[in-house]
Amino acid sequence: MHRIIAAVIAAGVCASSLQAQTRPPGSAEPVLTLAEALARAGASSPFQDAASAGVHAAEAQRRVAALRPNPSLVAETENVAGTGIYQGLRSSETTVGLALPLERGGKRGARIALADAQIGRAGLQAAIARADLRLRVTQTYVVAVAAQRRVGIARDQRGIAAEVLRAARVRVKAGRASPLEEQRADVARVAADGAMERAERSAIVAAANLARLVGIAVGPLDDAWFERVDAPRKSPAPDTTLTLTASAARADLATATAQVRLAHSQRVPDLTLSASARRLEQTNDVAAVFGVSIPLAIFNGGRAAVAVADAQRDQSDALRRVALFDVEQDIAGAQVDAANAATTARNAAGPALAAALEAARIARIGYREGKFGQLDLLDAERTLLDTRAAAIDALAAYHDAQGRFERLTADALPTKGTDR
Repeated sequence: MHRIIAAVIAAGVCASSLQAQTRPPGSAEPVLTLAEALARAGASSPFQDAASAGVHAAEAQRRVAALRPNPSLVAETENVAGTGIYQGLRSSETTVGLALPLERGGKRGARIALADAQIGRAGLQAAIARADLRLRVTQTYVVAVAAQRRVGIARDQRGIAAEVLRAARVRVKAGRASPLEEQRADVARVAADGAMERAERSAIVAAANLARLVGIAVGPLDDAWFERVDAPRKSPAPDTTLTLTASAARADLATATAQVRLAHSQRVPDLTLSASARRLEQTNDVAAVFGVSIPLAIFNGGRAAVAVADAQRDQSDALRRVALFDVEQDIAGAQVDAANAATTARNAAGPALAAALEAARIARIGYREGKFGQLDLLDAERTLLDTRAAAIDALAAYHDAQGRFERLTADALPTKGTDR
């Protein structure tokens, strides 16, 4: 009888520990908060490097666009290797000069405008990369915290299963239950051991994924942050026109508009001016030669290129409207997901968890005292496990939705290269 009472007290201690959602064992390692993970990931990230390289490439392209066409060196010899008086070099005429292309139609200004638009788009892409990295780190952090908490649940369930098995053996030895109960309890213990192994493997993988992003080994995570659920509050709808998605769509439209301007400028033919000095071999005289050339737009007048640019601009404008529609829908969905997950988390981690804990506690005591059957105990333990798992899932869904909402509503801040 004393052993039964001691087992009941031990089970009660295990049950009371569940109320705090079981944190990992104490460790001397410092807790890695989400803010620290975000800072470390942003300091050394290939995603950031790729975006920065895109900005540098766009700036270099702008410098190229501002360059003028190179002059050409012209050299030619006429009236050589002919017949009669044109044999050899006796009547040759050698001309040496320079040819300078003159751009017309505002081609250089159109190229610069297009390059400026591309710089602005590259700057926005860098901001998008930063926002995407924040979301990726947040989601990975949430998965890692949830995995650590599931390890705690699995550890507690394994301990409870072992206690239930010992109690079943006591009942069987005392002749108060059939051996079938001991077999059921042993099956539950084996299942708990398997769940523990699976939870540990998942936690190892989740921690490794987070470590790849932050660049350091991952130890304990901020469990208190994971448990925190903000109270629902009504807030004005965010201005979707200021979001990164909308700003990127406008930048794409600006780039397409600059392409139209460039296509129109290409329809104006350029002039090529030349100035040369010609030497006549027979008289050893020198004369100046001036020339001008202009291409004839007979087969390709540039209308097709303008039509293509106009169509691409219309497409960009349509895509801009689609982007605004999608971001409004995604923001509303993220808000609803966060609110629903918060409600589920508060219920699962509050009244529902308290009720499941109490039911499991009573079932354990009643089973040991012979007042409840084993099936009642297993059902209560399963309900408790499902409630605790639902609480973790709801908290993870809440933080994931919050991260997606912050990503969707992130404003497009000025970045290097966009203030030209």
